[in-house]
Amino acid sequence: MDSFTIKKLLNNNVLIAVHALYGEVVLIGKGLGFGKKHGDLIKSNSYEKMFVLKREIEQEQYKKLLPFIEEEFVEIMNDVIYLIKENVNVSVDEHIHIALTDHISFAIKRLKQGIDLKNPFLMETKTLYPLEYKVAEKVVRLLNKTIDVHLPEGEIGFIALHIHSAISKNSISEINHDSHLINTLVSLVEDSLKIKLDRESIAYLRLARHIQHTIKRVKCGDIVKEQKELANLLKQEYPICYNLSWKAIKVMQQTLKTPVNDAEVVYLTMHLQRLVNKTE
Repeated sequence: MDSFTIKKLLNNNVLIAVHALYGEVVLIGKGLGFGKKHGDLIKSNSYEKMFVLKREIEQEQYKKLLPFIEEEFVEIMNDVIYLIKENVNVSVDEHIHIALTDHISFAIKRLKQGIDLKNPFLMETKTLYPLEYKVAEKVVRLLNKTIDVHLPEGEIGFIALHIHSAISKNSISEINHDSHLINTLVSLVEDSLKIKLDRESIAYLRLARHIQHTIKRVKCGDIVKEQKELANLLKQEYPICYNLSWKAIKVMQQTLKTPVNDAEVVYLTMHLQRLVNKTE
């Protein structure tokens, strides 16, 4: 019968094992490790859940994390990550097992201590990552059913960022950096045009996504076609939006520490002028 060899017991319900086909895996099951020791065999029908951590660094981080969280929570998080994988339909980076488990475990401890951490990028996250946000809502509903605390809305945003990080392979710090830049540029547009955008509105959605796509192009080195005649026309017809676009692009360039193609000014000017027309 197909079997696993125990490599390390993490607790009574969780252990690290080795399989001829899968390599090193994490096995979860009620009482699975009770009375067992290194080198013992585990039959394939005796565990409840399994996941693979292929990278050694992930294996080590997971082993260090587990002693600090309750055994039941390990099983809950495995259900959470299974839910995420079922709903995104793309490969999910295995680091989510460590990063999201650590984040949610710490969030629950904070809430039990009466500390509610505000999420400064909640609306940006909801706007820029709608799929991840919807999946995160499902995750929070699952967690609120199975644990004795009620996770606030801000946690949906935090969890959505972890999901986006796992499917985009970008780090949380990079995603937060981009969210902060988008927030800065939207505020610059609002202040310069003397408007206030409703964060739930289609106008905000379009502006935030336009800036997001510009950031992606800059990071990937994608060059958009320069249209000098159109640039000259926009400069004459819409000087306020044209100058504001230049200012925004300069802020983006300084923040990303990467040159931004001049043609981006043209596309942002057209977007801002449409925004002005809609809000007048």
